[in-house]
Amino acid sequence: MAWKKPELLSPAGDWERLLAAVDYGADAVYLSGKSFGMRSAPQNFTEEEIVKAVKLCHGRGMKVYVTCNTLPRNHELSQIVPFLRHCDRAGVDAFIISDLGVLALAKEHAPRVQRHVSTQTGIVNYAAAKACYDLGASRVVLAREVPLNEIRGIRDNTPRGLTIEAFAHGSMCVSFSGRCLLSNYMTGRDANRGACAQPCRWEYTLIEKERPTQEFTLVQEEKGAYVFNSNDLRMIEHIPAMVRAGVESLKLEGRAKSAYYVACVTAAYRRAIDFFSAHPDAPLPPEILEETEKISHRAYSTGFYFGGEPGQTTDRSQYTRKYEVAAVCLGREGPFLRLAQRNRFFKGDMADILQPGKPSVTAPLTDIFNEDREPIDAAPHAEMAVYWKTALEVSPGAYLRIKRT
Repeated sequence: MAWKKPELLSPAGDWERLLAAVDYGADAVYLSGKSFGMRSAPQNFTEEEIVKAVKLCHGRGMKVYVTCNTLPRNHELSQIVPFLRHCDRAGVDAFIISDLGVLALAKEHAPRVQRHVSTQTGIVNYAAAKACYDLGASRVVLAREVPLNEIRGIRDNTPRGLTIEAFAHGSMCVSFSGRCLLSNYMTGRDANRGACAQPCRWEYTLIEKERPTQEFTLVQEEKGAYVFNSNDLRMIEHIPAMVRAGVESLKLEGRAKSAYYVACVTAAYRRAIDFFSAHPDAPLPPEILEETEKISHRAYSTGFYFGGEPGQTTDRSQYTRKYEVAAVCLGREGPFLRLAQRNRFFKGDMADILQPGKPSVTAPLTDIFNEDREPIDAAPHAEMAVYWKTALEVSPGAYLRIKRT
């Protein structure tokens, strides 16, 4: 298959994260209203904010996809119809839908909005993908369990009018395509209604029925094991393989992650896509790969794409954090860059600067001042204004990162 530049689809859990996706190179964003989305933890978007988001993104040549991918109960169906109609009037480009009933309602009440079938539906073969197309879907978001050789088979046996989207980066779920009941059983929070408590990340021990007061460890040390803890997905080095298999949209997981996470991952995949567009058979430059190490993450894997399993880290559930955001650039004031502190940093720290549309650069924070332009040796206070005297050109919205390990 000839190289065709894929769409880069980034998460937007709130307005700040939407701006990060817009500024750092996404082709499209996916977001949720206050209801009906599979991520209830983020702030998400009011109906008025959805209108603003569409206007902003369309002005930048980007698309907006709205998630309606919970599994609604009977009493919710009458509530979802006005929301679908609102999104139609707002100019939303597509809905991401799990439920067949919602698919039919969207076709009826929001005919101008395309319909994408969510990964929660569990599409793993071309017959299911074609059935979705026949029901009015223009795209399927494949189950995360489908290897690349089978994606190729789906692409070869489905109409060209049906596009294929697949996850390229982010957290993996231990359950099939996110269809998990563990959270509901253990906490009463339904993962299929956007309220997952992530018990797959918890530490477990073993209790035998006849000895309920005695706990047994699952590893040799005196502690439990994280038996459901999946590694994170990273396919940035294998984008050409995904494209050649027939994937037309690369999805980045992370609506519940920070704006910095969205900016960093979007920027890395934007650079990688652009690089492979020019050099599809060349290895990814290490500096682009390194960007994915500058966010909090679990151990990386290639998921199910090359067969086998994504793997697990069973002795811990902590994130790897090599860098932390020290400050965000607010703009220039004369010889100074005005910074908003995010984490404590010190005079002389080496800042790794991430800014839209440019490779990251490093520079020492040698001349820093407080709001009264008095020299300071550290910026210890949350959100404090810091003035950095430098001739370096840094865009507003850029992130200054400090390596801590």
